[in-house]
Amino acid sequence: MKINPGKVSLSSLRSFYETLEPLELPASAWQDIDKSHDMVLDILAKDTTVYGINTGFGLLAQTRIPNDQLNLLQENLVLSHSAGVGDDLKADLVRLIMLLKIISLGRGYSGVRRVVVETLLLFLDKNIIPAIPAKGSVGASGDLAPLAHMALALIGEGHVYYDGKRMATNMALKKAGITPLILGPKEGLALLNGTQTSTALALAGLFAAENLFAGAVVAGAMSVDALQGSIAPFDARIHAARGQPGQMAVAQKYKGLIEGSRILNSHVNCERVQDPYSLRCQPQVMGACLDLMHQVSKTLLTEANAVTDNPLIFCDNGDVISGGNFHAEPVAFAADTLALAIAEIGAISERRIAILVDPKMSGLPAFLVDNSGVNSGFMIAQVTAAALASENKSLAHPASVDSLPTSANQEDHVSMATFAARRLGEMAQNSVNVVAVELLAAAQGIDFHKPMQTSKPLQKVHGDLRKKVSFYDKDRFIAPDMYAAAKMIAGGYFRDYLVGILPSGER
Repeated sequence: MKINPGKVSLSSLRSFYETLEPLELPASAWQDIDKSHDMVLDILAKDTTVYGINTGFGLLAQTRIPNDQLNLLQENLVLSHSAGVGDDLKADLVRLIMLLKIISLGRGYSGVRRVVVETLLLFLDKNIIPAIPAKGSVGASGDLAPLAHMALALIGEGHVYYDGKRMATNMALKKAGITPLILGPKEGLALLNGTQTSTALALAGLFAAENLFAGAVVAGAMSVDALQGSIAPFDARIHAARGQPGQMAVAQKYKGLIEGSRILNSHVNCERVQDPYSLRCQPQVMGACLDLMHQVSKTLLTEANAVTDNPLIFCDNGDVISGGNFHAEPVAFAADTLALAIAEIGAISERRIAILVDPKMSGLPAFLVDNSGVNSGFMIAQVTAAALASENKSLAHPASVDSLPTSANQEDHVSMATFAARRLGEMAQNSVNVVAVELLAAAQGIDFHKPMQTSKPLQKVHGDLRKKVSFYDKDRFIAPDMYAAAKMIAGGYFRDYLVGILPSGER
C-alpha cells in the first residue's frame, strides 16, 4: 500500500487495519524527512538552545542538556515514560498506531532521521507488534505512555509479539535480524508526542460502528417485516421534507430492503394506523447516527493525516515552534460523539426486540417459540440485550468534560481522549450483541409467517443466517446462536447492503 503522508484516505486506513499490507512511502516523503533532520543538525552545529532537541521536557524545559548527553536524554525519556498499565492493546490496533506515527513523521515536521521511520516500517513488515498497555494516557502532551511503549520496542527494550508469542524485544529483534535504534536528538520526543493512540482507538471504534450500523439497519428492516409493520414511514417524500441527509439516505435503504415482501403485501389493508417509534422512526434515529459517524470520520481522518508532535520544524524559513498539537481534544469530542451513536443504535434495537417477544404487540408466539411456558424462547436473550443497552448508557457519558492536571501543573488541561476512544470498542461490541439478538428474533418472526416470504434481499440475509443458526423450535443452548449472529455483524457481512452511505466506503 502506497502511503502519502497527509493524504491517506479513510478506506485505506480501514483496509490496513483489517488486513496487514506492506507499506511504501513516496520519495517526496523521504525528502521531507531528510530536510527536517538536517535542520536539527544545523541547530546542534550552531549550539542554539531549542526545546526538545537539547533541553529537558515539560517543567524541565529550561534545563539545557550537554550535547554529549542528548542520546541518553532521548533514551531516558522513552524508559521513564513507559508507565502504562492494563492489558496489551490488540495487534491490529498497534499496527494502526504505528501507521499513524509513520504518517505524522513522514510529513517532515519532526526532525527525525529516516532510519526511525524505516525501523517502524520494518517492524510492520516483519509483523513485530510492540506490547502497549491499554491504560495510562490522558490524551495531552500526546499519548505519552502508550507511545513510549511503542518506542521502547524500537530501541530493543520491553516486550513485543512475534510469531504469535509475547517475548522480550531483544530476543524478537535478534530472530528477525533487526538492529535496535539508538535514538538521536528529538527522536524520542517525536515518537512519544502525538495523538496516534487515541486516534487509532477512535478509528477502530468508527470501523466497528460502521459494521454495527449496517447490521442494525438490516435487522431493523427484518423486524418491520416480522412485525407486519408499515413501509409508509420510509417514503422518500417524508424525509425530503425534513432534509436531513443521513435520514434520507437510510430511509432509501430500508425501503429497498423491505419492498417486494409477500409478508408486507399480506397486510396492506390492515387496521393498524401507526407502528411504534422503534419501527417507524428508524430513519430519523439511524439517519442521525449516520450523520454523526460522517462528522466523526472527517475529524479522525484529518487527525490521522496530521502532525501532532512538538516542537515542529518548519524547513521553509528555519523556524522551530513549540505549540500544542498533541492535545487530543478533537479526538475526544469525536469519540464522545460516536459513543452517543453507538449507544442509540443498541437502544432502539433493544426496543424492537421487546416488541418481538411480546405477543400482545407482535401477534407472534410469546417469546418467539412454540409451546411457551415449557419453552422460554427469547425471554432471557431480551434481558441480556436490555442489560447491554443499559450499560452503554453509562459508558456514553462524555469523557472530554473531565480533566486532571499533570506534570506539576505544566500540563494543566488534558483531553482524556484515550479513554474516550478506548471505550468505543466495548460499547460497539455491546450494541453488536444487542443487534445480534434482534437479528435472531426477527428471523424467527419471519419464519412464523411461512409460507409467506419476505423480500428478496431479506430472504438472502435470512438464508445466510439460517446456515449458521437453525430455527429455534424448542429451548436449547442459545448463547452460541447469539455469538454466530454477532460474528456476522462484527465481521462486516451487512456492509454490502449499505453500499455508498458509510463513511469509509465499500469494503
